[in-house]
Amino acid sequence: MSGLNKILDTVNRLSGIRASKTVAPKLSEGEFYYTKTAKSDFFTAGFGKRAVIPNDIDTKKYYIAGYGDNNPARGVIDPQYVSAVWLDDNSGKGGMLFISLDVVGLLNKDVNKLKQRLSDFKIKTGCRNITVFSTHNHAGIDTMGLWGPLPLTGKNKKFMELLFSSCVEAAFDAFNSKTDGKLYHGNIEVPDLQEDIRLPEVYSKTLTRFRFVPYNGSREIWLINFASHSESLQGCNHLVSADFPCYLRERIRDKTGAETLYGVGAIGGMISMKIDDERCLRDEHRLLESTRKIGYNLADYALKIDNDKEVAPKISYITQPFYISVENPLLTIAAFAGIISADRYFLPAPAIKTELTYMEIGELPLLFIPCELFPELAYGGYLNEDQSASGKGGEINPPPLIETAGNKDLIIYGLSNDEIGYVIPPNDYLLNEDKPYIEKAIDRLGRRHYEETNSAGPDTAKTISDTFIKVMKTVNKTKNS
Repeated sequence: MSGLNKILDTVNRLSGIRASKTVAPKLSEGEFYYTKTAKSDFFTAGFGKRAVIPNDIDTKKYYIAGYGDNNPARGVIDPQYVSAVWLDDNSGKGGMLFISLDVVGLLNKDVNKLKQRLSDFKIKTGCRNITVFSTHNHAGIDTMGLWGPLPLTGKNKKFMELLFSSCVEAAFDAFNSKTDGKLYHGNIEVPDLQEDIRLPEVYSKTLTRFRFVPYNGSREIWLINFASHSESLQGCNHLVSADFPCYLRERIRDKTGAETLYGVGAIGGMISMKIDDERCLRDEHRLLESTRKIGYNLADYALKIDNDKEVAPKISYITQPFYISVENPLLTIAAFAGIISADRYFLPAPAIKTELTYMEIGELPLLFIPCELFPELAYGGYLNEDQSASGKGGEINPPPLIETAGNKDLIIYGLSNDEIGYVIPPNDYLLNEDKPYIEKAIDRLGRRHYEETNSAGPDTAKTISDTFIKVMKTVNKTKNS
């Protein structure tokens, strides 16, 4: 019996319940809903948001997610928000709904529950697609279950209900506030705010901005994408916050009146914002000031963008579901024990179902992926055989996603419609020999491999790459037909 099966068998005997083995059914092939030419001269867009703070947070336990487990919130610095943008290319096919959550992540099973809650919204508005992504906030209330008093879940049913109902309200606000206008895209390099704590030092320094400008002179709507963990308050924090994205949005609103939807890029590896001063790590007040400054500084870069170009009003997209093999026994046990919400399948190995979405707004390519992707898997720059943990070269890794997309300007939104953890290049994937997935490994060059303990397994990168290759074949075939 394998180590994984022994662990599962022990869990089954202790609980008195046998784990059901649902054979993974064949998944449908994604269809590329293509808008070849614009049918209008303008976009229609609207914005909505809701603060998501339980009214009994001072008297009930809500667990902060992202660092150590069993960290009950002791108060609130600033609210977590759900933000929603309605965007319609006026092609007659319906609008798109984008929802950004100030949470550490939302698992696919819960995303599907949220979309079910939005079914009435879809019918009433003619919405053709809903995309949900998280800011990967490490100072928010647990939405995945992994940060409670283990082995109990950290998810709170009341909070999840508040989160879902707030999303529905924000979605209707976005639709009901819609107005006509122009959409612009611009970007800027941010040379000095991020750090990469695991080799290779590869990450996107580009902040991208979609800017909707209404004809009627009302508030603008900005969609910003940038690659960083939202964890500037660090693990010593015991207070609820949206972390630096809160202050980014605040600064933009104060300077321009615009409302902002924020999403993260390829942040695995691990891409974070630099802390101003090492003394911050020993002083919660300094950390808050540093976090505020980080948000303001990033907003100032967004405000400096001067290369805006108008985006043609057309939107095309394809969503492809796929299975991920789960080698990590801790994730399997967490799903079985109800700590996290995930349907388990067998291929015959344990697996979960997830999805990715490729989208084109105008001619701009966007990829919504369900994970914390190591940036070299997106942009290239793999470690060679002398540098990697395995001693193997980058040729055993999948092709970078920008190569598959055929476009170096591919905009990646991580933690979209799911959170399956870190996705690591195969040639630098290393597990602790004695306690795989439980304790981090140290490689032959003395480097720690923490991220593997929060990954599904070594095959995930190839599975995502293969899925995206299939998606792009469908996209290109549709365009050329």
